[in-house]
Amino acid sequence: MENKRLFTSPTLSELVSEDKASPDAKIRLLEAAEDHFGDHGFAGASLRTICQAAEVNLASVKYYFGDKEGLYIATVKHAHQCNAAVELATEFPHEAPPQEQLRAFISIVAHRMCAPARPSAMKLMMREMADPGKAAHIVVQEFIQPMAFALREILRALLPGMPEPRLLMTGFSIIGQILYYRQNRPISELIFGKPAIDELSPAMVAEHVTRFTFTALNLGEAV
Repeated sequence: MENKRLFTSPTLSELVSEDKASPDAKIRLLEAAEDHFGDHGFAGASLRTICQAAEVNLASVKYYFGDKEGLYIATVKHAHQCNAAVELATEFPHEAPPQEQLRAFISIVAHRMCAPARPSAMKLMMREMADPGKAAHIVVQEFIQPMAFALREILRALLPGMPEPRLLMTGFSIIGQILYYRQNRPISELIFGKPAIDELSPAMVAEHVTRFTFTALNLGEAV
């Protein structure tokens, strides 16, 4: 009796199982996609090229991410989270006075933003945020917006009566100080040299931004 299995197409799972070291195929796809999307953007990227770099077949994209857009969104989230898991010494002090909450907020953001980041992750995130698409909206909604709202509430408690536009700009000023060290690190290294910039640890950045912010807002001693 003929084996009918010979005349059927392989399932998606079977195709994916052909990949080299299939248990980490998803991670290899994300890593290869991060590099390729960062260089070429969503429209200019080739799934075939990404799969070749990751040493997986095209069926793996459908299996893990659904389609090219699904892979792109997952890759942008992966790039954004590259420093999100930085270990911190203490939990955020939710019940502490607003000054202590602001100090802790700055420390957390500085440690996450200023820790060494993959160049490919930085390139992809800067490309996506410069021309926000669906992936940027998801990252903002899931990660950035909650952080921004938390900072706004801390500032409202610290600066009662401040008009909302000024409150918003104050928050931008705090984040902007920290973000400079992340987004402009390559240029800073060109100007001052890599050794000098390497000395600016996340803890140093956090302390500086905290002192600068507390002085600007007349909040008293920062540390």
